Amino acid sequence: MNRPLPPARRLPSLQLHLLAWMLGALALVWGSFVGWGYLTGVQEADELTDGHLASVATLTLNWHVNGDVSPGEATVVQLPPGLKAHDYQESLSVALWNAQGLLISRTGAAPLPEFDIEEGFATLKLDGHTAWRSFTQWSADRKAKVAVMIALPERDALADDIAMQMVEPGIWLLPVVVLVLGMALRRGLRPLNALSHEVAQLDLSQDQRISDTHVLRELAPMVSSINTLLDRQQAALERERNLANEVAHELRTPLASIVLQAQSLRSAAQGAVDDVAVRNALQRIGQDALHAGHVLDQLLALARAGRTMQDVPAQAVDWLAVARDVAAGQAQSAWSRQDTLAIEAPEALTVMGNAVLLELALRNLVENAIKHTPEGTRIEIQGGVDADTGTVWLQVCDDGRRAGVLAAPAPVDSLHLGHEIVTRVMQAHGGTMRPAAAPYGFTTCYRMEIPAAG
Repeated sequence: MNRPLPPARRLPSLQLHLLAWMLGALALVWGSFVGWGYLTGVQEADELTDGHLASVATLTLNWHVNGDVSPGEATVVQLPPGLKAHDYQESLSVALWNAQGLLISRTGAAPLPEFDIEEGFATLKLDGHTAWRSFTQWSADRKAKVAVMIALPERDALADDIAMQMVEPGIWLLPVVVLVLGMALRRGLRPLNALSHEVAQLDLSQDQRISDTHVLRELAPMVSSINTLLDRQQAALERERNLANEVAHELRTPLASIVLQAQSLRSAAQGAVDDVAVRNALQRIGQDALHAGHVLDQLLALARAGRTMQDVPAQAVDWLAVARDVAAGQAQSAWSRQDTLAIEAPEALTVMGNAVLLELALRNLVENAIKHTPEGTRIEIQGGVDADTGTVWLQVCDDGRRAGVLAAPAPVDSLHLGHEIVTRVMQAHGGTMRPAAAPYGFTTCYRMEIPAAG
């Protein structure tokens, strides 16, 4: 029974992510300014009211009133209809006394305060319920005393009204700013969205690139990196296609030969072929099987070289110790062919890399030198440090092409998979593999170079 596929995971949107952070920051800053504006409005309104109280007190003390008035005679302010109490400052209450405490003049709806209240600003509870903000002052000659009052709720209403008049434009403007910012952000991200769409339409199996004609400066490095990766991908695909074709061709020959020789053996079993033909067929089957096995072994090593560096982190490796291990491992093969295998290098050559891959690369070069040269060949692993380039190098040299010797047997590795393995290992270590000028006494050299550790 087939299980239903899980629903596709919805990826987060960069546009919504940026918009959320931008609106969050805007709301924080905007709210701070609105709160600060409100508090500033309240404070300024309070100071304005207190200043008005002091101004009215100063103006009243300069009056010249000829007679006293009864405490009950107070003129109530008549406000025009439709206006709030604090829209006119006639809602202030004024009480004026002479030096003996007799009331000279009284205006407003505030209850009459006591004559002996202290000078300056104060908050009074005159009727036990409503609080009044007051300012009291004596005249310069101490002949008159005045108290100017305003109801505290009226004063607070005035402060709230002034503060809200300062805050309301910001509150109404915020949605407009949010809408404009969202539209601007969407328009600003249009080049990135277009690039994302173009990348999503890429077909890696085709030779495609991203156009950099109208790319913004900030996106140019990304486009360049993507195109570089595409070029490398196409080059790698082309190499893999060519390698696959060559491998198929290389394996087709030994496999077809094995089939033919097997048919010959079947004929021999029926008595149609002599013993010599049987022995030749068996020998040929063995050679072809070894050839096919060698090709498959090299392919496995090639795949191993491609993934080992991704799985194992680079470490400090004594490359010369690796060379000694390789020489010891190939000593028996060299001795059976009467070859000489030696090492000429300093005591230690330290590099950063993977010891397994470095051994694999060096062993391939040594095996090629043993298999592709005539018997009695002199093979030497040489190493050193190039101070000018800061690299450590190892090279495998042989004298297989020296004069007076028979030609080397046909190479088993006609695909040069061994060199391909070495090249990939060097690329994984940031190094190179190339033919090198042979020193005196040798005819062929292949050199590997890797940046020195540190």
